Amino acid sequence: MAQMMKAAVFVEPGRVEIEDKPIPDIGPNDALMRITTTTICGTDVHILKGEYPVASGLTIGHEPVGIIEKLGANVQGYQEGQRVIAGAICPSFTSYACQDDCCAQDGGHHAHGYKPMGGWRFGNTIDGSQAEYLLVPDAQANLAPVPDGLSDEQVLMCPDIMSTGFAGAESANIRIGDIVAVFAQGPIGLCATAGARLRGAGMVIAVDGVDARLEMARQMGADVTLDFRKVDVVSEIMKITGGRGVDASIEALGLQSTFESALRVLKPGGTLSSLGVYSGDLTIPLDAFCAGLGDHKIITSLCPGGKERMRRLMNIIARNRIDLGPLVTHRYALEDIVAAYDLFSNQRDGVLKVAISN
Repeated sequence: MAQMMKAAVFVEPGRVEIEDKPIPDIGPNDALMRITTTTICGTDVHILKGEYPVASGLTIGHEPVGIIEKLGANVQGYQEGQRVIAGAICPSFTSYACQDDCCAQDGGHHAHGYKPMGGWRFGNTIDGSQAEYLLVPDAQANLAPVPDGLSDEQVLMCPDIMSTGFAGAESANIRIGDIVAVFAQGPIGLCATAGARLRGAGMVIAVDGVDARLEMARQMGADVTLDFRKVDVVSEIMKITGGRGVDASIEALGLQSTFESALRVLKPGGTLSSLGVYSGDLTIPLDAFCAGLGDHKIITSLCPGGKERMRRLMNIIARNRIDLGPLVTHRYALEDIVAAYDLFSNQRDGVLKVAISN
């Protein structure tokens, strides 16, 4: 009889439950991780609400921190008992799209598989990380050892939130001295704010409507914080920039209103870097888009994955360039994850990120 484990399973829209599932069997190119810490993402909430479709019975979650329990015969350079993470996006590096990423002149982002978002497998097309154990496919390409001295919570943001937020700053093509506006200071927006500062922005303007998040944005490197409840953000940003507009704006929420504001504050030739997960159609206003003649760039990014991306992110943390530990505001055991989903999806009690531990 197969050994069993606890897992958070998508049942139907509005229902995630803890169920018993068999511990996965691994193939020669896979690894089995014993999960020590994971978390809940905004994308998981989209799944919970039925806004992003996944199969009933799927274990969800895509942000794993843990220990190698078992290695496939072909996986070299790792050992059982080693602490590792794996990116939320776990590309095979064999598809056309992924190899095209690798060959890109800008270095590529190693995000896609055989189709858009095809590299996103955990909690999307295969069982994910909100469980006691996780099968990591193509482990040679995707397992990243955790440096000595770093805790689970210090590296918990690397698989998705940090990688995605930093990708937003990278895609915005920020140059030293640029003015950058980041719309929404949830976990991804906060990481985009930190990423913009690390990229050399001369001024980072953070926008949100929650005081605690604006304060956290200042900790993450924002020079100016704007509360959309109190000011007309577009007018205020144009005033701050002397009417020039920002060099780059980053949208990190996924709403028509934030997307439109991010477009309206751009200078001619500026870049709008979109990170939000949208649940409806977007409309591009004719005037803000300058009828298509404003030399604007609108670019989207999917969370870059792979072991080299994870190594780079953990190196930044190990070298004290950034501390994302404060983003973990709540902690739950896996068996209590339904309550954690209720807290996180309803954004109560100042929640930013929830650490789920085994």
